[in-house]
Amino acid sequence: MKKVYANAADALDGLLFDGMTIAAGGFGLCGIPELLLQAIKDHGTKDLTFASNNAGVDDFGIGILLQTRQVRKMLSSYVGENAEFMRQYLAGELEIEFNPQGTLAERMRAGGAGIPGFYTKTGVGTQVAEGKEHKDFDGETYILERGIVADLSIVKAWKADDTGNLVFRKTARNFNPPAAMCGKVCVAEVEEIVPRGTLDPDNIHLPGIYVHRLIQGDHEKRIEQRTTRKREDA
Repeated sequence: MKKVYANAADALDGLLFDGMTIAAGGFGLCGIPELLLQAIKDHGTKDLTFASNNAGVDDFGIGILLQTRQVRKMLSSYVGENAEFMRQYLAGELEIEFNPQGTLAERMRAGGAGIPGFYTKTGVGTQVAEGKEHKDFDGETYILERGIVADLSIVKAWKADDTGNLVFRKTARNFNPPAAMCGKVCVAEVEEIVPRGTLDPDNIHLPGIYVHRLIQGDHEKRIEQRTTRKREDA
């Protein structure tokens, strides 16, 4: 099965449609599938629902799709770095389903594992629990959370081989593996595709069985929060 494609547009060919749900990897500005997001923007797909830890920043990550009003709903846990995200939400232009961070990761993982729902204590007694089933176990109250199954997963990894085995780098491993698992189709972008057999099997973070299409590309190296101080001799 051919998995390696020439570019992001080719890798997404035939997969995009209006109103679809997309699971996107990334943590802050780390591990964002920036090339695939740009291709989605260029395609013009609209009314999108994104399941992602955050929405990037105003001009990077999912933020570029917010600018063009291609996103209808976000399932997110952190939205503090994106002014346009905040503006659209407060203006009633964007629907948001807030999730505790661990709950969102587990909802993705559960969807990928074929688990339709699970109970968690996180969010009990808060707005997160409103409208959800409550159940007691061993004297403690839990709420039911549904697994996420997306029409498409887009993720960014450090290295891959041509079969789609992926290795993530540091913080990029937080949300990319569960996001990749929960999509009916997964497209991955990587910094480097290495020959088959050169990746240590014990160090593969996501098996290629989850990855359907793959591209290699050049990526930005952004700093989310730049903190500096004056030199003492200045």
